[in-house]
Amino acid sequence: MKTDKKSHVVPIMMMIVLFGMIAFVTNLAAPMGQVLKEQFNVSNFQGLLGNAANFIAYAVMGIPGGLLLQRVGYKKTALIAIAVGFLGVFVQFLAGHAPETMAFSVYLLGAFIAGFSMCLLNIVVNPMLNTLGGGGNRGNQLIQVGGSFNSVMATITPAFVGVLIGETAKANIKDVFPVLYIALGVFALVFVVLSFVRIPEPHIEQSKEPLGKLMKGALGYRHFILGAIAIFVYVGVEVGTPYLMLYWLSELPEVGKTIAGSVAGTYWFLMLIGRLAGASIGSKVSSRSMLTVTSLVGGLLVLVAIFMPLHTMISLPVLQHSATGALYFGLARVPISAMFIVLVGLCTSVMWGGIFNLAVEGLGKYTAAASGIFMVMVCGGGILPAFQGWVADKVGELGSYWVVLAGMAYLLFYALLGSRQVVKNEN
Repeated sequence: MKTDKKSHVVPIMMMIVLFGMIAFVTNLAAPMGQVLKEQFNVSNFQGLLGNAANFIAYAVMGIPGGLLLQRVGYKKTALIAIAVGFLGVFVQFLAGHAPETMAFSVYLLGAFIAGFSMCLLNIVVNPMLNTLGGGGNRGNQLIQVGGSFNSVMATITPAFVGVLIGETAKANIKDVFPVLYIALGVFALVFVVLSFVRIPEPHIEQSKEPLGKLMKGALGYRHFILGAIAIFVYVGVEVGTPYLMLYWLSELPEVGKTIAGSVAGTYWFLMLIGRLAGASIGSKVSSRSMLTVTSLVGGLLVLVAIFMPLHTMISLPVLQHSATGALYFGLARVPISAMFIVLVGLCTSVMWGGIFNLAVEGLGKYTAAASGIFMVMVCGGGILPAFQGWVADKVGELGSYWVVLAGMAYLLFYALLGSRQVVKNEN
């Protein structure tokens, strides 16, 4: 038994690395959008199309991904996801070499392919880590470690790209090639290692009922339907909040692209802090209370950010890179509205778990099918920010945060009223 556990060290490390790669590739979309805006002179809406393509892939692959997992197991699904991820990043790399008239379309194709990979990895990484840890507290501990590494990579990515782009007048896809090289190298390494490592396959309970019937059963619960909408809204709010701030700050001469990337990275860093805090109090505070407080406070922070005077500046401690590449916290002068937007990260950090717990409560045998529907609704992370980008083109980036405020209002409604179960009549 000891030997068996020892043999799991390498695959555990690989799964944690893949946990980070989910954030690395996903959070590459916003700074890449900034590059595309400058290289091709496109709007905020068009700049966010890469992010939209990445997340819309969840709508396409969410349920098929679950079926693939059932048929071929965790290891093969992980290998397929890694191979698809490598292909998606490679196509984005090719966009840097494509003719100017085709480069934008090639990048969008790469982002869409990468989205398939991120969806599959999300489906497989959590349960695989739990299995490799032997379930129970040890399995949950490994998932928390993976989630923490995910947040670290989400923090670093926009800041790293900001450093690569620098303050050049016009950024180019080729400026971020080092990031793509890293992603390609990590995917290739993990694929080779996992190919030769033995991984135990957990026993998957096969329901005798068809998936369509189970999904229909889950959709018979009002609180679950409203919860699925809440997940769509939540992921859109979580992604759109830092992305539009990145675009807004990058256009301000007194801030610049490098600091803008660092400020956006600090939002994700606060999400890490919030997740650690949420995990420590999760057993003492109900999901409904946690979602109520965070959606209310998050909405108030957004509201204050919208109405704060633009000329009021503040020194904000943000994650930065030194000349030698070391990470450190330093003060940066930014509009005070940016500070309130960054603080929203503390609120969004714990919302996913709260929404999921409230939505699947009382679903029984329909829970697994409900999880598949949830994965499909993650596409809100692409659709809602793209809509927010369209609003930003009409009324400005800061004005687009009315979309985020509306999302927070819906999440507050779900916490207070929508999540309450209505007794289902079985006829």
